Amino acid sequence: MTENAQQQPPAPDSELPTQYAPADVEGPLYERWVERGYFEADAKSEKPPYTIVIPPPNVTGSLHLGHAFEHTLIDALTRRKRMQGFETLWQPGMDHAGIATQNVVERELGKEGKSRHDLGREAFVERVWQWKGESGGQISGQMRRLGDGVAWSRERFTMDEGLSQAVQTIFKRLYDDELIYRAERIINWCPRCLTAISDIEVEYQDDDGELVSMKYGEGDETIVVATTRAETMLGDTAVAVHPEDERYKHLVGKLIKLPLTGRSIPVVADEHVDPEFGTGAVKVTPAHDPNDFEIGQRHNLPAITVLDEHAVITAHGPFQGLDRFEARSAIVAALRAEGRIVAEKRPYVHSVGHCSRCKTTIEPRLSMQWWVKVAPLAKAAGDAVRDGRVKIHPQEMEKRYFDWVDNLHDWCISRQLWWGHRIPVWYGPNGEVVCVGPDDEAPTGEGWHQDTDVLDTWFSSGLWPFSTLGWPEQTESLAKFYPNSVLVTGYDILFFWVARMMMFGLYAMDGTPPFHTIALHGMVRDQFGKKMSKSFGNAVNPLDWMDKYGSDALRFTLARGANPGVDVPIGEDWVQGSRNFANKLWNATRFALMNGATVEGELPDAARLSATDRWILSRLNSTVAEVDALYEDYQFAKLSDALFHFAWDEVFDWYVELSKTTFIAGGEAGEVSKRVLGEVLDVTLKLLHPIVPFVTETLWTTLTGGESIVIADWPTDSGFRDPAAEREIETLQQVITEVRRFRADQGLQPGQRVPARLTLDGTALAPHEAAIRQLLRLQPEGDAFAATATLPVGGATVALDLSGTIDIAAERKRLAKDLAAAEKEKAQATAKLGNEAFLAKAPDNVVDKIRGRLSKADEDIERIKNQLDGLPEA
Repeated sequence: MTENAQQQPPAPDSELPTQYAPADVEGPLYERWVERGYFEADAKSEKPPYTIVIPPPNVTGSLHLGHAFEHTLIDALTRRKRMQGFETLWQPGMDHAGIATQNVVERELGKEGKSRHDLGREAFVERVWQWKGESGGQISGQMRRLGDGVAWSRERFTMDEGLSQAVQTIFKRLYDDELIYRAERIINWCPRCLTAISDIEVEYQDDDGELVSMKYGEGDETIVVATTRAETMLGDTAVAVHPEDERYKHLVGKLIKLPLTGRSIPVVADEHVDPEFGTGAVKVTPAHDPNDFEIGQRHNLPAITVLDEHAVITAHGPFQGLDRFEARSAIVAALRAEGRIVAEKRPYVHSVGHCSRCKTTIEPRLSMQWWVKVAPLAKAAGDAVRDGRVKIHPQEMEKRYFDWVDNLHDWCISRQLWWGHRIPVWYGPNGEVVCVGPDDEAPTGEGWHQDTDVLDTWFSSGLWPFSTLGWPEQTESLAKFYPNSVLVTGYDILFFWVARMMMFGLYAMDGTPPFHTIALHGMVRDQFGKKMSKSFGNAVNPLDWMDKYGSDALRFTLARGANPGVDVPIGEDWVQGSRNFANKLWNATRFALMNGATVEGELPDAARLSATDRWILSRLNSTVAEVDALYEDYQFAKLSDALFHFAWDEVFDWYVELSKTTFIAGGEAGEVSKRVLGEVLDVTLKLLHPIVPFVTETLWTTLTGGESIVIADWPTDSGFRDPAAEREIETLQQVITEVRRFRADQGLQPGQRVPARLTLDGTALAPHEAAIRQLLRLQPEGDAFAATATLPVGGATVALDLSGTIDIAAERKRLAKDLAAAEKEKAQATAKLGNEAFLAKAPDNVVDKIRGRLSKADEDIERIKNQLDGLPEA
């Protein structure tokens, strides 16, 4: 904490404005928190560490609802831990986003009529840095709007000097350990971005295509194969069949004619072929299909590349120079003319891979690339979860993790881009290959040159948990804050990012995993559960909702939907409801302050507390315990819901209302309740703070005069419980609720006063007569009192004089009709539950629903009979 942070601020105003205006509060508050250094982390501190890294957003990005959701959860965890006395680090930063950023800058150049090649590599990279400085990273300002409590002084960028050193160091180590190698393999190639992309950067979708069956060979030596990519037949070097397929045994080892090419290709036997699928024969194009490449390796087949980096045909002949899709139609037409098309199916819906960045159809392509040998790294990543060093939450997500890491293929890490970490390998004039570490001198001289490729963005972001702390230097921050306490991220990047961090962290940090827990959350969807997308017209800019309802309202809505690993629906009505909750919190605290609520002095002992005071303190401590347990289980939705109902239902709707009577009466009881109300609000605001930081800061500092709720102590469960007081107040609530319902049923206005006689002697409700009368608008009975309705409830009797306010005969008729309906409902439910055949077949949830209907019917019958008994004869 800075010196300024240790200075006590001026005493807050004792009064609050009549209305809460988030726009007036949030910006100045956040800047005050940052200026005072509340979010900074001290590596020299003796406090226990608590570390979370931000999933680094792309430098090209802006805050979307997914960011807002994830950041809300992380901020809630770190704010709570900070209040609990941990040295808390939420590490901020951004990813350089190789392909995405290069595409943005290339589009900007395109507006000037230029390409990156016009500038050259060095000038283009300078242009990207210039763009980053001027336009990149707008998300940082938006994070401040949301209230993210990150350590801004530690902000990192995956291309900054320290992280570049980390990238070069781990590349060199992996290379020396023979875990990085260069080889010609089939990769996913994007003809638009002109680079290789990894398997997890390919998005598959069902496209309308065509399935063409065509005949190879002549006479008795013909064989039919089918393909959705007819253009690749120009690069076929074999036809493969299953070794035990009797139909083709006479052809295995023979050469057959490949149409349109003038070449002959062999028929090979390979167990990869499924004899039950199609004709049982497949064309083999080793340079343009990953499975065909493997077949080619097993049978020493040549690999002929027939498509260039733009997906244009290179094979000599009439199709040379055609785009792949143009060539597809032309080749099918040529085969048809030769009578070699056996069947054509259009449309043929099949799964096609697309570049996740630009949506272009990817092209499998044989290419010389750099690879990580993942087998030993992936095994270590799997073992760390299996042996319990790392927990995945929710646990059912472990299966998805294991399915991935246990079947991971070698990772293609080279990208044919200019923006990114350039591969630290130099090639010499005589075939020399030298990998250069950060402390090595790069070779110089005639004929030496550096590899032109850059590394996959996920390579550098995979180092994020330790590179941001100064690794490979053994810094104080690394010693203090590694490993991370928890990683909070979406299940959608479990494979993209989480697995890579696990592999690199275990490798670089001597077997210490990068985090203790992986807490996975779902995706934000619209209120109908549909994926949010601009094309669907349901995408929401979170800044719009923050402008309209306040950041706290958005945060609280997102947190209330955050069940572990489950997608989160959100609608504007729900954000508006959360804004109403913030207003309710504001108004209740304002009422408390106007009536002298205080946190000064010790809380009175139990002997001086009324049953109402003991009840709310008992419920308060239960809520503290419940919220703590739910935080430890990452149950954000449940803890938010528990806080909402405690604050609104118990504090605002009951304790504040019951306190009004005590305040009016004055005396010692009133002074005690002022202190209890102050305590309840103090703790409630602290419990709510991690999720709704702005409104709670304003209210808490006004209530307590404290410096900031950000650095206040987190509440602890004192252990105080009073079951008797809880039962007593529950009975009081039952009486008030039942009489209110009866009044509403009679059509009485909420504020309409009614003469009443209360018979409370001998019950626990006797001390509460003033509160009952106050909350139910019941006048003293008076000399002319005539009980026209008598309600026995909670062991007490409430007699009301409704003379002149209702039509007794009409009311009896209405209640009789309601009673008949309730009894019919009971009879139907009872009959179903008594039917053994029904119970044997019906699902459990259906049976439970009918049991609920029966219970509700019984309650309605008892309530209506009591109302009828309470009415005089018409």
